Amino acid sequence: MEWLDALILGIVQGLAEYLPISSSGHLEIFREILGIDLPSDKILQFDLILHAATVCSTIVVLWPMFSKLCSSFFCFKRDNDFYYVCKILLSCIPVAIVGLCFKDFVESFFGSGLTVVGVCLLVTAALLTFAHLTGRRADGHGMVSAEKGRDITWLDAFVIGCAQAIAVLPGLSRSGTTIATGILLGDKRDKVASFSFLMVIIPILGEALLDVKEIVGTPAAQGDNAVGATALVIGFAASFIVGCCACKWMLNLVKRGKLVWFAAYCVLMGVICLLWR
Repeated sequence: MEWLDALILGIVQGLAEYLPISSSGHLEIFREILGIDLPSDKILQFDLILHAATVCSTIVVLWPMFSKLCSSFFCFKRDNDFYYVCKILLSCIPVAIVGLCFKDFVESFFGSGLTVVGVCLLVTAALLTFAHLTGRRADGHGMVSAEKGRDITWLDAFVIGCAQAIAVLPGLSRSGTTIATGILLGDKRDKVASFSFLMVIIPILGEALLDVKEIVGTPAAQGDNAVGATALVIGFAASFIVGCCACKWMLNLVKRGKLVWFAAYCVLMGVICLLWR
């Protein structure tokens, strides 16, 4: 993979991870446009590095909240922050099950064309639209309040975690799916946005730590059909920098209830993917 390809994919990941348009789906689209042909395992390895970069972006942007949660959890304070982390851990169980039991099945969808991406983008659009309409109906007037709703319950955390597990498919936006699910459950918009961004930290960094030695240490990393160290570094840096900006932007968009506009974009891109030859 050329460094310019890695730069473009890093920028795409940084934007699409936080915006509800599916980072995995857009990485598939841009690989198709750029003519990048890699084995599915190498695709997943490179995507994992990009996802790890955006997880680091989340930690930086939400550092005051993140450090407070870590302090409470590791000091075993048994306060609201401690139980909030426990809810995040609970939400990680479904995606862990998918990763352990259905990894090969999920991998089969990557690098297999844009049909699955197109269908999943349309599903993402439907979820965003339904969440928007439900939220407006609950408010009873034109403005959407970020404070309206309840705090995330234990059951909500698990259901949102199930939504995250389903969203491993390319084209099904993880942030869009989890945030829309939280809104449909009646949770506060600002709370569910932060929860959505924080809940991905554990599974992504966990898998990245397990796979990073394999990614940079195998002889195949120097071949034409693999990802080199330079591309990894450039992709990571681009994804991290753009991700910091996109994370802040997305948090404000969720509070203002502006996600429905991304539904229209997902419909457009979904149709293009289905018609792509």
